[in-house]
Amino acid sequence: MSAAIEALASRLAEVLGERARRLPAVKGELTIEVAPAELIAVSTTLRDHPEFHFEVLADLSGIDYLSYGQEEWETQRATGTGFSRGVTAPERATPAPAADEGTLAARRFAVVYHLLSIEHNRRVRVRVHCEPGEPPLIDSVTDVWPGANWYEREAFDLFGILFRGHPDLRRILTDYGFVGHPFRKDFPLSGHVEVRYDPEKKRVVYQPVSIEPRTLVPRVIRADHRYDPLLTGAPPAPAAVAAAAPVPAAGKPGA
Repeated sequence: MSAAIEALASRLAEVLGERARRLPAVKGELTIEVAPAELIAVSTTLRDHPEFHFEVLADLSGIDYLSYGQEEWETQRATGTGFSRGVTAPERATPAPAADEGTLAARRFAVVYHLLSIEHNRRVRVRVHCEPGEPPLIDSVTDVWPGANWYEREAFDLFGILFRGHPDLRRILTDYGFVGHPFRKDFPLSGHVEVRYDPEKKRVVYQPVSIEPRTLVPRVIRADHRYDPLLTGAPPAPAAVAAAAPVPAAGKPGA
């Protein structure tokens, strides 16, 4: 971790105190977690404090943690259930212990804010879990960063997260008659409704989806010829050389 990131993390801890908790992050990045009740106060501090001055909300996204950390899928081949996220660290090879349903429901949805300070040329990521309950609820930050308006509408449309105090919270990506929120982990791949043109009514109509749910994974995985020795210039393997050697004709010396 760079000295600049560590210095920023230390100063954030001094100013925000127990209102923010540092989370593990990849090298060169800084992530903190804030309680939903402290979101507006912490956001205002991050924007207005002269040592931080995170005046730009670069991005905002929702997260659905349903089944997160409880199971690992196959990653090397196609299966009946599909592919998974990559498993590289040894500690992720064993599934995490299952949490109780109450804990999962309370921390299923979260919102992540990516902040940028143009003055100091620094970034920070803020994660806030939504308040427990259905639908998930969290305060709007449009009064802190007006650019959050459409970002929060996207999170509402795709995840069903409600932003308290948003001036115009309505769908922005899906159609007016869309049912559900497509980025939720339990949303079916085939959806709930489909549209078609009705020649009798002479207009597009909605109807229940007619296709059966299925796992969309490739059934045949072929070798990747981009790494063929003939294309990369690498010496071929001994087995490949032996297979490519001509077979002597019968009856000739050396046969």
